[in-house]
Amino acid sequence: MSEPKAPIPAPGDTYKGWLFKWTNYIKGYQRRWFVLSNGLLSYYRTQAEMGHTCRGTINLATANIAVEDSCNFVISNGGTQTYHLKASSEVERQRWITALELAKAKAFRMQAESDDSGDESSPPASGQGGGSRNSEVQSTLRTLGSKVEDLSTCNDLIAKHGSALQRSLSELEGVRLEGQTSEKIRQVTERATLFRITSNAMINACRDFLALAQAHSKRWQKALQAEREQRVRLEETLEQLAKQHNHLERAFRGATVLPPSQSNPAIDSKGSAASKGDASDEDEENEFFDACEDVQEFITVPADPKYHRRSGSNVSGISSELGMDDGTTSLDEQSLASNPESPQSQEVVPVRKRRTRIPDKPNYSLNLWSIMKNCIGKELSKIPMPVNFNEPLSMLQRLSEDLEYYELLDRAAKCQNSLEQMCYVAAFTVSSYSTTVHRTGKPFNPLLGETFELDRLQESGYRSLCEQVSHHPPAAAHHAISERGWTLRQEIALASKFRGKYLSIMPLGSIHCIFEKSNNHYTWKKVTTTVHNIIVGKLWIDQSGEIDVVNHRTGDRCHLKFAPYSYFSRDVARKVTGVVTDKDGKAHYVLSGTWDEKMEYSRVMQSSRGGENGADGRQKTVYQTLKAKELWRKTPLPDGAENMYYFSTLALTLNEPEEGIAPTDSRRRPDQRLMEQGRWEEANAEKQRLEEKQRTARREREREANRTSSPTEEGKEPADGALIEDSITDSPLKSN
Repeated sequence: MSEPKAPIPAPGDTYKGWLFKWTNYIKGYQRRWFVLSNGLLSYYRTQAEMGHTCRGTINLATANIAVEDSCNFVISNGGTQTYHLKASSEVERQRWITALELAKAKAFRMQAESDDSGDESSPPASGQGGGSRNSEVQSTLRTLGSKVEDLSTCNDLIAKHGSALQRSLSELEGVRLEGQTSEKIRQVTERATLFRITSNAMINACRDFLALAQAHSKRWQKALQAEREQRVRLEETLEQLAKQHNHLERAFRGATVLPPSQSNPAIDSKGSAASKGDASDEDEENEFFDACEDVQEFITVPADPKYHRRSGSNVSGISSELGMDDGTTSLDEQSLASNPESPQSQEVVPVRKRRTRIPDKPNYSLNLWSIMKNCIGKELSKIPMPVNFNEPLSMLQRLSEDLEYYELLDRAAKCQNSLEQMCYVAAFTVSSYSTTVHRTGKPFNPLLGETFELDRLQESGYRSLCEQVSHHPPAAAHHAISERGWTLRQEIALASKFRGKYLSIMPLGSIHCIFEKSNNHYTWKKVTTTVHNIIVGKLWIDQSGEIDVVNHRTGDRCHLKFAPYSYFSRDVARKVTGVVTDKDGKAHYVLSGTWDEKMEYSRVMQSSRGGENGADGRQKTVYQTLKAKELWRKTPLPDGAENMYYFSTLALTLNEPEEGIAPTDSRRRPDQRLMEQGRWEEANAEKQRLEEKQRTARREREREANRTSSPTEEGKEPADGALIEDSITDSPLKSN
């Protein structure tokens, strides 16, 4: 093992060497090359990787360094990054500890100095206005200082007279003669009067100081607010100028240097055009990250200047970096310029106020014996399951919850770049699982012919319709159409496998999303849902598997991977990663996040094969990307959601009674309504009645199918909707 030449380097020197880093419980400690420089500790698999691929970096200014034993030590920055390291010997460990402590002290000192200089620095005032403002502040500070001195003097006087008064009171207690009593009482009265006068002076000085401080505090707050507003206006103006400069620069390059077919001069010309046109436009604040296909992390690495591109703004969202390759305008500008049907131009229509609460879930204990005794002598398919395992929504309503984050499709419909649109569609596929993280209750199985209509044209511009089209096997069809240029449809059937400790639910069928403006047609399938601790323990849900989102018009593809939960993994729980590629397999964007919280995207600037081989023997692909930007974030649950089956804001409105809905709508189901109202015993009885009636109707249809008579005779089977309509008519809730 190579060792540094100097045993204890100076604080500003670079310290390098081999250390063993803990990876996981299977591989244990792995040998890595560590470099300590400028307050940052970075590591690489080999010394050859130092020029292009950094595997991890931690800032020592905010890190904690702890020694475990003779060779092991730990570096952590508060939870997000923790390195468990081991040196070859105790001497080597002590060298690293000394170097790390020196580097940490220097980094902390530099950070404190930069913060102090930032606080002390202020824009210089110009003209007489700045001088008068400065003199006013100095005068106020002198006045406040004199008031503080007055308060200090009063405090000393109060202490002095208070001590004298205490002594007089003590002497008064020991007086016995009558003559001495009158003299002592007079002294006590005088000193009490002095104490009262001094106290009043103290109170008045405090009142003056407080009034003065409050008066000037309001003035300073107003001045500070005015400065902040002026800064915001300047930043907005600067942002607009930067955008205009960027567009003009790209238009000039496209007109004078490159043919119209080329789209990215910085990459396609391998730096030649960048060295000529971008030499003065390098943005040193851009950060690049590495993303491996199999390794679930993104690492900061130094960027090659030839890949720097000026963007309009760091806060303008995805449109500032997405869609740059084809010369299109940013998404924000496009949406403002090309959307004549904006809300400001339409007449305001009063929107219906939806409910925000449902009755709290009752705390009923589940008696397993009462369920088992009712199952004696019955077929397994006829055993009635109590509503204790359910939530007051049907499976059709759960399907409609996929539209919780419909705004992602609205944004995708405005995109001109198909790869940018793919990022939004991929984020939408992940967002549909965000409502399932705490939802361990089973939705009601829809009856054959049951429907659910979700009309949100006024609020959100879309309308959705679901129908149960098959009972055995259960299958549902869902169709949604939006006024903002997209259509969504899916045909979903469920297959389940019970594996002892957990239940796996595999959705079958495809989901289609079509955008009218571009005719882009996307398809994908759902991943496997696993419910753990079916027999013993607290139920919890995990999503795992892979999704391929395919654009059938352009051939673009996004491969999403939902990592299953692992006790031995140090990665983030519920991790989702993905890569957006074109029809030629070239990667353009990397997606990362969690299916229960958020998704981010990173634009790929360069990809290469390198690093260790994966499990299948192939080399992993390393992507050099721009800094991640947020695509989607989960909306927090409403207050008290833990008592309302962990329903989201949309889920709370799905079973809300409405006028004009179809007789077969899920909101008319009596057992579901009774459960929502907390009347679980009645809900169990009604659920059993509906299931038995459905079995009777099914047997009738089977007998009808076996007859040889023509379908025009009177004995033909009833319509699917008649079963549900008759069930509702016979129920005790028909008046509701």
